[in-house]
Amino acid sequence: MLCQRVRQFGQKLVRRLPLEPREGSDSRLTRCLSTLDLVAFGVGSTLGAGVYILAGEVAKDKAGPAIILCFLLAALTSMLSGLCYAEFGARVPCSGSAYLYSYVTVGELCAFTTGWTLILSYVIGSASVARAWSSAVDSLAGNRISQVLQGSFSPQVPHLAKYLDFFSLGLVLLLTGLLVLGARESALVTKVFTGLNLLVLSFVILCGFIKGDVRHWQLTGQDYELAKNGSNDTSSLGPLGSGGFVPFGFDGILRGAATCFYAFVGFDCIATAGEEARNPQRSIPLGTVISLFICFLAYFGVSAALTLMVPYYQIHSDSPLPQAFLYVGWAPARYVVAAGTLSALSSSLLGSMFPMPRVLLAMAEDGLLFRGLARIHPRTHTPIVATIVSGTLAALMAFLFELSDLVDLMSIGTLLAYSLVAFSVLVLRYQPDKKTKLEITETKPEFETSSFESVLEGGTSKTLKSLCITVNSSPTRKSGQVVYGCALLLALLLTILCLILAQWPNRLVAGDPGFTAVTGLLLLLILGTTVIIWRQPQNPTPLHFKVPALPVLPLLSISVNIYLMLQMTPTTWAQFGIWMVIGFAIYFGYGIRHSLEKTGDQ
Repeated sequence: MLCQRVRQFGQKLVRRLPLEPREGSDSRLTRCLSTLDLVAFGVGSTLGAGVYILAGEVAKDKAGPAIILCFLLAALTSMLSGLCYAEFGARVPCSGSAYLYSYVTVGELCAFTTGWTLILSYVIGSASVARAWSSAVDSLAGNRISQVLQGSFSPQVPHLAKYLDFFSLGLVLLLTGLLVLGARESALVTKVFTGLNLLVLSFVILCGFIKGDVRHWQLTGQDYELAKNGSNDTSSLGPLGSGGFVPFGFDGILRGAATCFYAFVGFDCIATAGEEARNPQRSIPLGTVISLFICFLAYFGVSAALTLMVPYYQIHSDSPLPQAFLYVGWAPARYVVAAGTLSALSSSLLGSMFPMPRVLLAMAEDGLLFRGLARIHPRTHTPIVATIVSGTLAALMAFLFELSDLVDLMSIGTLLAYSLVAFSVLVLRYQPDKKTKLEITETKPEFETSSFESVLEGGTSKTLKSLCITVNSSPTRKSGQVVYGCALLLALLLTILCLILAQWPNRLVAGDPGFTAVTGLLLLLILGTTVIIWRQPQNPTPLHFKVPALPVLPLLSISVNIYLMLQMTPTTWAQFGIWMVIGFAIYFGYGIRHSLEKTGDQ
């Protein structure tokens, strides 16, 4: 009796959502967003204020002029995740993004974990951008706003902000009201701010190539000494490295690329608009790929312009572009940069707030969160309760907390979502469609008997041969199960390998026999398991977009994301654990009993 209850409980945790759009989805949310709208959301969310600051930080201390290679490498790595989102958007055009994708592929508990971490990422992201907006305006006003608020509204409580930020509170609540009005209105405002941002960045790039000097990519020790002798504050100078185009070597490019990778986070908000896009199977893949390409061009152009205008060791880390224009004698251009920064922050804030209620809506519709969050306004056709709740939560976070210590926590949710989407694409491409499943189910007893007898007769070698040599041109139930098991094994092997690379790289480089042997064994197992997946037949169902080079590209995406997650500090993981404890209390106390899949476990 106890074993049966444990088995039933385990089945609830792994029950999966059918791979089909929700019934009546068209009647609840209005399909009003074009491909251009989705591109505006993707670019606006991804191309935030970091484009005005990040290039200076990486170029000065990590990569020098080779920062353009850092952004190229980071863009290619991000494109791995972007391609996976594009295929799943074409396959499952519904709200929910990575939450929905993991529900379809992995199971309910994993889906809830993904959705709950996405909510955390969007809340922290929205609140931190609102804080940055407030700080930017305060800086333009000569820090008068912060001085007044510190004198009048300073809570003096540990872990809270130095002052209560009424400005960011009002800004988030204002944009929450805009999101309630409708997706079309939100998209219009996002397009305006994103357009202004792109115009300013185009101006910066053009000025950089006009006023830039190619010799700044060929600097030597003599140039560094001249700069040091002519500077009143030598402490502001960055390191020279070896000079030239790649002053900090290939290691500097890799370290810079790891930092630049986070500059491309945000495009996943496009996938949450699956029920509001006019033609989601086409718009989501196109919007995702175009957004990433535009962001790469912007980051590439700005970093090239910056390093051409100013020697990389003289770049100002906190305000690189305004100081660069001051260096070349175009001081008034600083005000154009300030306008671009505010536009970028505005579009980034809207891009962070837009997907949050859509994830809440999807989870509430499935019964995993409180059903009241699934209420749709009859006139605006927006998830009004989820929008108000998420907006209020983000506003309070921005109002009360200093969020600089929580930014890494936001990255865990994003990287976990990227990994699960890549895993889902890898698994679903090799699964049979419904018709094939029914046909195989009818012949299941005979199939299993023959398979079992063949294993007994041929042993392990014949089993491995049968895994690598397939006779069917279309996936079967057996081939689908083989891929699912191999994908789970690969996820475990890649996690162990990335843990070694992230925590003990020096021992591996030093040639430690134990670490070298374990790493070599892991690589052999990963290669063999990948070959087994590669030999299985893929589902021939046509889609508007498919990830090329399966299974290699999704596995590369999973590897990069796991490696970056394992770089997080123990404090960040402890904070993540606290958030998950709260989430699991909600799931096991409410969600597992109210799930719509309880009557039809997969």
